[in-house]
Amino acid sequence: MRILMAGASGFLGTRLADLLTADGHEVTRLVRRPPRTVDERQWNPSAAQLDPAVMAAADVVVNLAGAGVGDRRWNDEYKRVIRSSRVDTTTTLAITIAGLPAADRPQVLVNSSAVGWYGDTGDRTVEEDAPAGDGFLADVCRVWEAATRPAEDAGVRVVRLRTGLPLHRAGGMLKPQLLPFRLGIAGRLGSGRQWLPWISMEDWLNAAAYTIARADLAGPVNAVGAAPVTNAEFTRELARQLHRPAIIPIPALALKVALGGFAHEALTSARVLPGVLTKAGFTYRHPDLRSALHAALVE
Repeated sequence: MRILMAGASGFLGTRLADLLTADGHEVTRLVRRPPRTVDERQWNPSAAQLDPAVMAAADVVVNLAGAGVGDRRWNDEYKRVIRSSRVDTTTTLAITIAGLPAADRPQVLVNSSAVGWYGDTGDRTVEEDAPAGDGFLADVCRVWEAATRPAEDAGVRVVRLRTGLPLHRAGGMLKPQLLPFRLGIAGRLGSGRQWLPWISMEDWLNAAAYTIARADLAGPVNAVGAAPVTNAEFTRELARQLHRPAIIPIPALALKVALGGFAHEALTSARVLPGVLTKAGFTYRHPDLRSALHAALVE
């Protein structure tokens, strides 16, 4: 298949593009700078600019674009960047798809979203039919997902991939924790009772590819592992695998000083289950946290 990808240079996009290419697909990367290779095409989502001919050449569109939520301390300006980097890209892709003749439209748009949709669920488990929660990330996810509507209204299959916390030593939520854990100066965040919707990197990649291949899957899909754990459980297992103690809890107040507005999200409990993937028969390579962390740290 011919796959057009936005966000192909990011933490997840780089690995997904490599997987899809290895599987024999032709991946074209959307970039904001002038193209440097034959597999790149330029666009400007901030100005809603994308050549329709580029879209018409694709069978599949994958959108993983968006500024990292944990890359910087949150302030009002960076919160605007988080929102616009997701909504502008999605809107540009969806409107361009809808503007094509029906015969030229791609078959599917797999658009990134996040488990932030659900807000703080406490100890309550949620699947894809749960409504949006409260908070900044929930609001971002609401408008982010709504931006796919023009493509859906045009009859294109749209998958809204609500990603949890992919585990890999090179990025995501795991990378910044490794040094303090190895130095023995880490511990649970706040109370440690908040639930973490983790997923191994291999399983996330396979789940994304699965939604491309399965023509019967549409709408929200939770890309999370089948067994969420609390932050305290995650902390204990990570410390065990690194052979280090993890006895220094990080108080909520310290997180707020260090992270600004992101501290609230870091302490949010999201007990999210992969309802759609489970019902569809998706098989996890790493069904438990122990094997997922081992893969993230060693493989």
